[in-house]
Amino acid sequence: MILNTVYTAYLDALCRGDRRRALHTAQTALNDGVDIRDLYLEVFQPAMHQIGLMWERNQITVAEEHLATAITQSVMAHLYGHVFDRTPVGRTLIATCIGGELHELGIRMVADFFEMEGWDVYYLGANMPAEDVVRMAQERQADLLAISVTLNSHVPHARRMIQIVRESSIGDQIKIMVGGQPINRAPDLYEKLGADFTARDAREAVQLVMEVMA
Repeated sequence: MILNTVYTAYLDALCRGDRRRALHTAQTALNDGVDIRDLYLEVFQPAMHQIGLMWERNQITVAEEHLATAITQSVMAHLYGHVFDRTPVGRTLIATCIGGELHELGIRMVADFFEMEGWDVYYLGANMPAEDVVRMAQERQADLLAISVTLNSHVPHARRMIQIVRESSIGDQIKIMVGGQPINRAPDLYEKLGADFTARDAREAVQLVMEVMA
């Protein structure tokens, strides 16, 4: 029940563009014993989904949608102290969006969830050139590459990035996970793109990887 209350308060803060209230809502929830993973998946994620629906229905402007995203990114950054204080497990993740992709909140959540499990995480953010991602993966000898794609028109870019990774010197060793709305709508698409697996959210991503890469 507490998560429903937190969600309602947080969404209201986003709709009002009130960053301080949004941060206070999230921080108070953590102080009251809410697990940060639940805060991400039961508050931040559905709140941003609702903001997206409101934008699609012309109930809010592009500016208001961008502001809500920026507020949530800011709140997550403020809560980072709850994320990184974990025992290292000796595994490395590169988390990125494909070139042209500007929606990075989902992949940021995935990155934080792996960091909570003790992974060394290199979060590259939005609009990354494939060649630079490969270079980073090679330099860090990454075990896993997580790629986010949120628009159907960007699926070919994900395919190209995966192909470039596969053709690189690290291509045989690294596992590749791809996720986002186009993948969720077509669960077998990840295989056609050349990825090893997909997941619908950050918690599922961690669970799947722990099983596959144990």
